[in-house]
Amino acid sequence: MVEVIGVRFQRTLKIYDFDVNNLSLKKGDSVIVETEHGITLGKVALPSHMKEKNRVHKGLKKALRKATEEDIQQAEEIHKKELEAKYFCVEKARELGLAMKVVNVEYFFDGSKAIFYFTADKRVDFRKLVRMLASRFKTRIEMRQIGARDEAKLVGGLGACGRELCCAKFMPSFELVSIKMAKTQGLLLNPEEISGRCGRLMCCLAFEFPLYKEMGKKLPKMGKRIKTTQGEGRVVRLDILKNRFWVHLSGGETVEMTPENWMKG
Repeated sequence: MVEVIGVRFQRTLKIYDFDVNNLSLKKGDSVIVETEHGITLGKVALPSHMKEKNRVHKGLKKALRKATEEDIQQAEEIHKKELEAKYFCVEKARELGLAMKVVNVEYFFDGSKAIFYFTADKRVDFRKLVRMLASRFKTRIEMRQIGARDEAKLVGGLGACGRELCCAKFMPSFELVSIKMAKTQGLLLNPEEISGRCGRLMCCLAFEFPLYKEMGKKLPKMGKRIKTTQGEGRVVRLDILKNRFWVHLSGGETVEMTPENWMKG
């Protein structure tokens, strides 16, 4: 067993394990930790607890110390640098005629490196841009291309439901979403209706799919010819959540039914 704390960083909702290193930390404390990217400031999301060694990453890093007021102030200064770097990069990319969209900038806590996240439809030759950024900010520069879903997660915003985007609010990683999930939920396959801010299928389709799949077992399949207590007909509509369906009978009438009306076998 090993004693760890769970730490969350500013740009991610995922919680990472760190060796507590005999520190007294509680949930909500700002903490300085050692990561693969160097020294970083994070926030304790899970207080000290014991975890089996086989459930902890082999290269488990340590929490170094509780963050001081100076550390927190330094983090605020870094955030200002990131905004400045983003606007500068946008301006220079436009001047160079580069077909790319600068989404965000992430500075290492010690200022030794800055990562510029961007989206682009095609390969971008940003070598000249990197030289301009390195000259302006006097640090190592990394350009990292990301996808549309990653962009939505970084930028945030509101979804069609009026709530904050799931990926930005609570999702530590992306779910696999498919058209089959939309079909199972009886949704119209209109891209505008089933796509999120990123232009990809909405993540919430994956959240609700297991419930629809399980409840849908009680109902006949869409388009299937079945026998009912009112005669034979074809299923033309399903309402899975309300456990009902509609059948177009051979006589021409369309009637609402429940599983009790369905003569199986």
